[in-house]
Amino acid sequence: MKLLLSRFNIILGLALIMALGCKTAEEKKKAKEASFLRFHIETNVDGTQHNAPVPIYRASPILVGVERNAALDEDFMDKAELVTVDEFGNLAIKVTFTSAGTKRLDYVTSTYKGKRLAVHAKWTESRWLAAPLITKRITNGVFVFTPDASREECERIVSGLNNVIAKLKKPYTLI
Repeated sequence: MKLLLSRFNIILGLALIMALGCKTAEEKKKAKEASFLRFHIETNVDGTQHNAPVPIYRASPILVGVERNAALDEDFMDKAELVTVDEFGNLAIKVTFTSAGTKRLDYVTSTYKGKRLAVHAKWTESRWLAAPLITKRITNGVFVFTPDASREECERIVSGLNNVIAKLKKPYTLI
């Protein structure tokens, strides 16, 4: 009886480990996906290597001159999420920044009021998603923008971005 009970416990334990520990190929793929989001300040294009005109919006692109170096990137982000912005189901990407990122976003939005903040995303493709006009100072560390992307693309961007943020948050360990 004891032998039968111990075998049952071993089989039950292995089944539990397999059920909880196994991930589907799709889940493993999503956990490895990476995407990057960079925010660039609008500037006058002066022909130097420090800035360039970039196309924003695919349907009818407008050229916006931006600084090549990003003002904000994944190092300053705490998390990203997809949010619904209206009753029609239109989506936006909401980025919450770390304390250092909040200070930097505050500086950028107060210093460059009246300029655009161009958003560049890199996932399976690389594309400029938006260039919202900075109309007010953002002090709470939350930036929401409507991207020029499909729902599936937005989901991939947010998922990959959160993977990158989580990886950046991990402490370094010495081997």
